[in-house]
Amino acid sequence: MATIRITDLRLRTIIGINDWERKSKQDVIINVSMEYDASKAAKSDDINDTVDYKALSKEIINKVEDSNFLLLEKLAQTVLDIVMMHSLVKKAHVCVDKPFALRFADSVSVELDSEEMS
Repeated sequence: MATIRITDLRLRTIIGINDWERKSKQDVIINVSMEYDASKAAKSDDINDTVDYKALSKEIINKVEDSNFLLLEKLAQTVLDIVMMHSLVKKAHVCVDKPFALRFADSVSVELDSEEMS
C-alpha cells in the first residue's frame, strides 16, 4: 500500500447556516490522504496505473467551488465521495477546515474516514 496526500488545498465556497454566510464564498482548507495499491504503477511508470492526483484535485476544486453547503460534514463527505470513486483507492481520510469560524480559534475542522462511513 502507498499513500497520496493532498495538503492544504485552499478553496472558496458557500458554507454555513447563518444568513450572512450564505451570501458570499468563504475560505475552506481541504486535506486528503488516500491509500492505494501502487505496485503496478511502480513497475510501469505509467500515469494510467496510479491515482492521478492532479485530475482528482481538479474534480474536488470544481465540485466544491460550484456547490454550497450548510455543514462542514456535508462538504467533507462530498470530497470523500469523489476520492472513493477512484477504483484504486482502498481507504481515505478527509479533513476540512473553516478558518476563523470561531472568534478565538484559527479554524474549526471536520474529519471523515472512508472506513467509518461504510
